Amino acid sequence: MTTKTFVVPNISCGHCTHTIEQEVAEMAGVQSVKADQETKQVTVAWDSPASWDEIKSLLQEINYPPAES
Repeated sequence: MTTKTFVVPNISCGHCTHTIEQEVAEMAGVQSVKADQETKQVTVAWDSPASWDEIKSLLQEINYPPAES
């Protein structure tokens, strides 16, 4: 399993975190998603067939792109 924690600058409220958690959790292979409103951090754990590129693409699609590190 792969786990990645990253910052999403667009997080501003509980609705943002809920949307991210709900949308990403629906992807095949995603095991867990936790978004934090205070730190604007999101942690995602996944296995195949999910990939970081697919997760990043979905986040951009729903207007919560991860900050480039």
